Amino acid sequence: MAYYPVCLEMAGRRCLVVGAGTVAERKVNGLLGAGARVTVVSPSATERLLDWARAGRIGMTLREYAADDLAGHSIVFAATDDGLVNAEVARDARAAGVLINAADDPAHCDFILPAVLTRGDLTVAVSTGGASPALARVVRDELGAFLDREDYAALARVAADARRTLRARGTPAPWERWRRALGGEVHSLVRADRLDAARERLLDGLRG
Repeated sequence: MAYYPVCLEMAGRRCLVVGAGTVAERKVNGLLGAGARVTVVSPSATERLLDWARAGRIGMTLREYAADDLAGHSIVFAATDDGLVNAEVARDARAAGVLINAADDPAHCDFILPAVLTRGDLTVAVSTGGASPALARVVRDELGAFLDREDYAALARVAADARRTLRARGTPAPWERWRRALGGEVHSLVRADRLDAARERLLDGLRG
């Protein structure tokens, strides 16, 4: 398998989830967090998914999956405990040109989901190409322990502010200059919660 990592804009995107157990619930929770419009198809569902449906946060169809359910969706997640159903969803999705992710089944995936670590606007994704999701989670947790020692969420805000300022001035900086400017002094100012000073120091460094 040869996967190309991307960050996909999900706000308003229509996604279908086939299955409504605990695995599907985790998928739906992540999709809602990204702003997706989610429809779930399954004969039964967890209480949490039913609550979300009653609250109007997701669409819910309580019956067996049918190929017509793919209509209008750009991405489908097969998350049932039946491998034959997941394979059927994958076949139908590929025939319809809909991207498919089948839980714990890389052979029926057009894309896989990495282990994700989020600190504010900073997102770190770890993948083993589907070989060992458990290892990906271990590495993610180790990275999380490291990132928690520094306030990377605040540093990401400072960097975003500096980038907006440069774009407004029409003076973008090359990657090498960013690498030098995001060095120790900016980190120290962020750790001291001196964000305005960190932003100014970063902008100074980006001027070359």
